[in-house]
Amino acid sequence: MYLQGNLQAVFDALFHMGVIDPVLEMDWTEALEEMLSHEKDFQAVVHAANVYQFDVNRLMSELERFDERCLAYLAMEVAKEFADFHGREGLH
Repeated sequence: MYLQGNLQAVFDALFHMGVIDPVLEMDWTEALEEMLSHEKDFQAVVHAANVYQFDVNRLMSELERFDERCLAYLAMEVAKEFADFHGREGLH
């Protein structure tokens, strides 16, 4: 499952929840490798982000059900998607 739609809304929700700053300080290589062994949890948090992205308050409420690890994975995925988008935009 892939993160789709309004990345800014997902980023805003994660930022307001205090997830972004700790993720910026993480060793992403290690965290992304660890994520592979938690694929089911990662898919569940991405699904929640895709479903509730149009209502940031509801999205935050749904994301609160997940642990810090899952939210960190989601934040990294948002960052990767933003980077990919801006990378493609810069090529045109």
